[in-house]
Amino acid sequence: MFKKLFNGAFTLLGAFVGYEAFVLLTKILYMQGFNVGNMSSMEKICMSALFALIFGFIFYCIAPVLSRQGNRMADSIGNDLKTVSSTDLLGSVFGLIAGLVIAFLLTKIYQDVVSNAMYFMLTIAIYIVMAFFGIVIGGKKGSEIINQSFAKMQPARGEKKEENPYAYNEKDKKRQRMPKIMDTSVIIDGRVLEIMKTGFLEGPIVIPEFVLVELRHIADSSDALKRTRGRRGLDILNKIQEIYGIEIYNTDSEKSLQDIPEVDVKLLKLAQIIKGKVVTNDYNLNKVAAIQEVPVLNINELANAMKPMVIPGESMTVSLIKQGKDQNQAVAYLDDGTMIVVENGRKKIGQTVDIIVTSVLQTAAGRLIFGKMTA
Repeated sequence: MFKKLFNGAFTLLGAFVGYEAFVLLTKILYMQGFNVGNMSSMEKICMSALFALIFGFIFYCIAPVLSRQGNRMADSIGNDLKTVSSTDLLGSVFGLIAGLVIAFLLTKIYQDVVSNAMYFMLTIAIYIVMAFFGIVIGGKKGSEIINQSFAKMQPARGEKKEENPYAYNEKDKKRQRMPKIMDTSVIIDGRVLEIMKTGFLEGPIVIPEFVLVELRHIADSSDALKRTRGRRGLDILNKIQEIYGIEIYNTDSEKSLQDIPEVDVKLLKLAQIIKGKVVTNDYNLNKVAAIQEVPVLNINELANAMKPMVIPGESMTVSLIKQGKDQNQAVAYLDDGTMIVVENGRKKIGQTVDIIVTSVLQTAAGRLIFGKMTA
């Protein structure tokens, strides 16, 4: 309905422009010496109607193009305004008004001094310059003045400021309520759900939309293994939503994330924006986050830290499963998956033996225990 009204109004505007173009053309021809006064009233009406039809048709054809471009421009302006706070916008408006008032006062100084043409040119230039400076200065400093004014008014009114669940203010800092941003790997892993049930993971849980998209692509993969892992991740996510509750973070408004193709890089950038921690079990992501000084909660590091402490000289009973790297070594495993390398245990593979721990090696992959048989 709106498009039809716009097309009709724009067509009528074209017809009016065509009529005015005919009137202007007759004046120009008359000034050039052409005798257009002999045209009858009917001829003038027909010619003006012809001009009106031609221009009306041209404007009717242009209207859809202008409508589409106008919609795109409106969407672009809307997206840009999403990143502008209301105080910055209000400050820019006040700055624009102040700039126009100052420009008006400046033009009065030389109004009676210069010629009309010079006055017109200087006036346009001063209005443009002062409007520009008003918007820039008002947007940068006006928002600070408005925020300070509201901050002084709020205690007197006793109003409570609405808290942003993703903001990291001083109150949240004391409570250690930093947003926890989960990546795809930790959701598929599933152990984070058990950690959350224990209450060790605090603060708002954030799932970015691009993580959900990646998880859905994995669940729709043609590879059976990937498809199973993706569906497991979706099931874990549903359980987290039911038991703990999560916040789906819409990243469309973050212009700094739109041009980043890599999910891991986008995840770290989001953590910097909302002042949060990344929850992951990706070793490489952990290293990149350390370089960018983004705090990370690594589930694998937590699991390694929670493994039972073993000290050299301690005795234990293990079942030798397979041959080790060297020919005389045998390998056993604890219940938590920790590998035990037993010297001279090859002949006892398949048996349960008593060993004494000789050394413990901590690696990025976990803890490695070395021992020797007691008999």
